[in-house]
Amino acid sequence: MSYKSYKSNRSYKSYSPVSGPGYEKLVVYWIAVTISDLTPIFCEHYIPKFSRTFDQMVQASRSGKQCLVEGNLGRSIESLLKLSDISRNSYGELLEDFKDYIRQHNLTMWPKEDPRVVQIRRTLDLPYKSYKSNKTYTSYMNSPEEFANLMITLCFKQLYLMDKFLLANERRFVKQGGFRENLFKRRLSYRNGPQ
Repeated sequence: MSYKSYKSNRSYKSYSPVSGPGYEKLVVYWIAVTISDLTPIFCEHYIPKFSRTFDQMVQASRSGKQCLVEGNLGRSIESLLKLSDISRNSYGELLEDFKDYIRQHNLTMWPKEDPRVVQIRRTLDLPYKSYKSNKTYTSYMNSPEEFANLMITLCFKQLYLMDKFLLANERRFVKQGGFRENLFKRRLSYRNGPQ
């Protein structure tokens, strides 16, 4: 099958029996993409390139997104919960790195009531159905303080949304059971079916 015909075939779109028709529709996914794209830009400008911190920050931003994707592509809610928890932990680690940067460089961390933080959060509350990274946030990239505070705000928002995402899927797991549990029920039903 050629790439062109593959691309035109609707079956290529991601589908997860866990999260429904496509993780690309999840707000947590698009914020993950934004964080994943902006973190290397921040690091290129403000973190020594061959430092351990550079690698760890870029890896945490990548891990946050990739674990979220991997969990949503799986067939079990258990895997989704496990990988989403790893994703959430990556954003917590990344948040601490940005807070450390602010503190270690004697910069000011904006309080959540700061009009700039409110503006960033407003942007995130708009329908988030497509990539919003560089074009939306270019004005915050002019100084390390603005850029770090942007990333802190994005990480806080992502952690909040990941908590809601995990809670919703925990509730679904309690109601529906896990993949293995449901597969076993189907196997028993098959074995005990009409004789």
